[in-house]
Amino acid sequence: MSMKNLAGKNVLITGAGSGIGRSTALAFARRGARLVLSDINQDNLAKVEFEIAALGATCLALPANVGDDNAMRAFADEVHARVGAVDVLVNNAGIAYCGNFLNSPPESWQRLYDVNVKGVLSGCYLFLPKMIAAGGVRRVVNIASANGFAPLPTLAVYSASKFAVLGFSEALSMELEDTNVGVTVVCPGAINTAITTGAGVVAPSVPEAQKLRLQEYYRNQGTSPDRVADAIVDGVMCGRNMVVVGTSARPSYHVKRLFPSIYRKFAIATSRRMGFL
Repeated sequence: MSMKNLAGKNVLITGAGSGIGRSTALAFARRGARLVLSDINQDNLAKVEFEIAALGATCLALPANVGDDNAMRAFADEVHARVGAVDVLVNNAGIAYCGNFLNSPPESWQRLYDVNVKGVLSGCYLFLPKMIAAGGVRRVVNIASANGFAPLPTLAVYSASKFAVLGFSEALSMELEDTNVGVTVVCPGAINTAITTGAGVVAPSVPEAQKLRLQEYYRNQGTSPDRVADAIVDGVMCGRNMVVVGTSARPSYHVKRLFPSIYRKFAIATSRRMGFL
């Protein structure tokens, strides 16, 4: 199911205050869409709202924590009261975590799961029913990661969350086969955003030098979030089931699928170059 014209479409994006979310919001705004944005960081959300207004696009910006069930229900209620069923739902909010599994505290797993997995599930659970009932071509976009099909050492917990998003998206797509709603799962590689610099992103056991190497790799080798945003918009308009974009993502996909033993060696070498090992 393709969506050739985005003008006037209601596009909801979580985690829209920075990175891929911000770039995606601006990309849809440039194509005439009406934006509904959420983010846990109200200051960042306000900045993006201002940028979208400067483009002449309509924007409803509401702070929300995707990992909080009550907050998400309240957010969905307000969106439906003010906008109605959305045409495109982009479950983008996500956080990273780097650290050897055995040295990672259990609370890091729960925090990652609440945002990366439960946030996607909640978004679909709360918005999909009205999208289906409203009819017309509509689409869910779930942001996974290249680590969702090609894991790397020291990213076991993060990879687990993105494997979950990828598997959920593929199964959900089949469940929605006879409806008006399609599903696109997006698997970016290394992207030049602030995802590696936030609090709690790196386990306490990770040396500072390794953390700095990781951040340098993302700055120098990471793909621009604008490129990911363009790929997301293209995926929606063309009705793609999967979008693989960004540094090392496509080679990793094909090598992992066709030559798993070679990928294992490639992953270890890549992790050392990126600063994960």
